[in-house]
Parts: sequence; C-alpha cells; structure tokens
Amino acid sequence: MARTPPASSYDLAVLGLILALALALRVIGLDAPLWFDEILTMETHVSLPWSDFVNSYSMNHHYLHNLEVKLATEALGEANWVVRLPAMIFGVGAIAAAWFLARPIGGPNAAHLTALLLAVSYHHIWFSQNARGYTELAFWGTVGMSLFLHAVKAPRPRLWIGYGIVLAAATYTHLTGAFLFAAQGLLLLAMLLWQAVRGRAGGADFLWPVVGYGLGLALSALLYLPVLPGLLETVTAVSETSAVDVMHEYQTPLWSIAEALRTGLGAAGPVTVLAGLMLSALLLLGAAASRRPAPLFAPAVGLHVALSVLLLVGLGMRVWPRFFFVDSAFFVLLAVLGVQSLCRWVGQKLPGGGTWVMPVTAAVLVAASTALALRNYLGPKQDLAGAVRLVAAERLPGERVFTFGPGGQIFNGYFGTDWTMLAPSDDYAAAMATGPALMVVVFPGRVFRAFPAFSAEEESGRLSQLGAFKGTLGDGTVLVYRRHADG
Repeated sequence: MARTPPASSYDLAVLGLILALALALRVIGLDAPLWFDEILTMETHVSLPWSDFVNSYSMNHHYLHNLEVKLATEALGEANWVVRLPAMIFGVGAIAAAWFLARPIGGPNAAHLTALLLAVSYHHIWFSQNARGYTELAFWGTVGMSLFLHAVKAPRPRLWIGYGIVLAAATYTHLTGAFLFAAQGLLLLAMLLWQAVRGRAGGADFLWPVVGYGLGLALSALLYLPVLPGLLETVTAVSETSAVDVMHEYQTPLWSIAEALRTGLGAAGPVTVLAGLMLSALLLLGAAASRRPAPLFAPAVGLHVALSVLLLVGLGMRVWPRFFFVDSAFFVLLAVLGVQSLCRWVGQKLPGGGTWVMPVTAAVLVAASTALALRNYLGPKQDLAGAVRLVAAERLPGERVFTFGPGGQIFNGYFGTDWTMLAPSDDYAAAMATGPALMVVVFPGRVFRAFPAFSAEEESGRLSQLGAFKGTLGDGTVLVYRRHADG
C-alpha cells in the first residue's frame, strides 16, 4: 500500500462530523429492552463472580467484550444502555478505523463515503446497539487489516508487533476473530513463498511476520488457558448440536447471504436477488480498483469469507450472517470503489465529463441507507418484556404458562416468572391435559418445526392468539396464545 500523506485538517473535520452523527444515531434507542442473546449473555456469563467468569467457556461468550460489559455494569449499574455501551463505543470506533483503512486505498472522498455509509447503515447501527462482541470484532479486524497492508508494504517491527496484539484481542473477543488473520497469513505466506522461489525474498522477509503471528498466537493461548478444557469440549461437540437442529438452512452459506440482504433491505424475493447481483458487481469492480493501491486487500477479504465458510461448515456450525460482520467495512469500501469506477466510466460518456455523477450517486446511496436504517427505531430487537406484561395482564387465577424451546429459559431467571418450559422431547398432550394455559412462543419459526403438535393446534385454530410482539430481529416476533381446556 502506497505511503499516504497525513490527513488534512479538513478531512479530519469531516471524519469528526461523521463520527458525531454515528454516535447520535447509536445513542437513540440504546436503552431499549434487551433481546434473548443479550439476556443470555448477562445471565450465563456477565453476572458470574469473577472466579467463575474467567473459567467458564461457551461459544456464546464474547470474552473481551463481556469483560468490558462486566466492568461497565459494576461501575455504572445494569441499565440496558450500560450493557450495550461497549458495543456502541466499538461500533463508532470501527467507523473511524474504516476511514483510516479506506483513505490510503481510495483517497479521502472514498474514506468519507465509506465512513458515512457505515454511520447510517441499518446493520451497523443494529449491531452497535447489541450487547455482543461483533462491533468489537469489526474494530479489531479493520485495524488488523490496516496494519497487515502497511506491514506487508513496509515491514517495520512495530507494525508486526501491533498486528500480533490486535490478533490476540480479536481472538479473545471470539474465536472466529482468528479467521480473518488466518486468511491474511495464508495469503502472505503464499506471496513470500512465490517471491522466494523467484529469488526476491529471503529469511529476513519471513522474520517479523513470524514474530507478529507468534506473539498473537501466544497471547491468545495464554488468554484462553483457563478455559481450554471447556473450549476443546465445546468445539468438538458443536457439530452434534447442529446435526439435530430443526433449522437446517442456518448451516448453509446461501441462507446467510439471503438473510443478510433481507434484513438490510426489509424485503425478500426478487428485490433481494437483484440487490445481491448489483452488490456482487460493485464488489468485483471495487476489487479491480483496489488492486493497484492495495493488491492484497480484496484477496484477503475474499479468502476470509471462503475460509470462514469452509471452517464453519466443516465444524458443523451454523453459518450466521453475523460471523461476517467483521467484513462490513471491507464490503462497503469495495462497493464504494466500485461505485467510483462506474461513475467515472459513466461520466466520461457525458458532456462536460459528468463530474456531478459521483456526488449525486453518493447522495442517493446515503439517503437510501438512512431510510432503511430508520427501521432500527420502530421497535426493540425482540419484545420479550412486552410478552411478559401481556401475560401478567391476561393470566387467570391458577392458569399455567408454558414457553417452548431454548428461547423460554430466560423468562424465569431474568424476568422472575414461574412459567414452565417445554422441550421437544416432552409429552405435549400430557402437558396440555390438565386445563387451560397461556403459551409464549419465542422464535416461532423454530418452535413450529420443533413442536409439531403445537403447530397443528395453531393451524387448526385450537389456540387464540392474544398478542404478537414484533421486533427487528430475524424470526424475533414473540407470540402469546391462550389454549382453552379440552372439551
């Protein structure tokens, strides 16, 4: 990557305004009700005593992020906005990191547009208000990409040492954070071996990359050492839980792509397909445009996506779209570079050079992204609290309340209810035989598949729906039914 002159005061002022806008958009609604994963994080990890906190492993734990949440809640209390504060801070920080990544590759205008599109992005706002470690992964991943590109171009020791520290921070946030750095390492190894074969690289060229990766791996191993037995047990068993998951589509990359587009656009069907094709074309154009200033950037992004899919599928894990949120800045930057290339080509065909084409296109993109982002403020991610309030208002004396599947486990602990949780292996008919009941359904798409007897009663009209609490989360609607006594 070519050496870039220091940013001008004007460009830094523009960045400051973009970050101020990003912060404002992420503060609005930050105190909204927590959803299932956030509550599970608090109940199963953050709330543990320190001795148990550092010795408990789960794939659901985002260790470095959860450590920050624990420190924040101990200092400021457990208000929802406090629980989400680390995610919000790293969300804004990730935008700043994206700007500094984009400027040497595409220039200040590309950096401004990349940062602005991230600031008003539906997904970026959503995850910045989500008490999980995904924005932190995006921050470390973006910083790591910048260090990688600079270190390959000018292999200074401090760059590779910084890279190793960032690698460890990303990996300690979540194990999947290592995938991006592994992809970069494979790419660098291939490049150095090719240069060595041609007599253009020697042992000295391998030294500092080995130091950087060695430092990162050593720090990661040290950080995970207290939970190593649980980590190994969980990783080896994860394919067993995925194998019996009724939502088989969650383990396919195509579903992950479609879900990311659907949630971003708020629509499915032909619109999603068209958007996917257009985005793919822009990413390819952007990859071509980035080849000269940063020849390893686009290959590193592509290899990371391919390696992540290969490892997730190979381990039998679910291919959640959120595993690729770390690439969000990379995708937006490549798309911006693609738009610039396209607008430049169109402008050349117009009288006067069409200098207005890119500014107008940028304004349209920002306006469209802002309009889509407004959905973040229409309701909570998942209104579990609303369902609890409705049950409290509708419940008759002696009436039982049932919840279904894994989504039901948080009600009795977090909300202090006395509800009964049914598992797919339980006898549904026997549970329903003793009288009327209220039923609370979390993640209905999963529940209707896992509980065919319940699904059949819902389809037959045997149940009366009392409420449907919608959320911005995919399959996040919470349903409340009443089932009258048999006979």
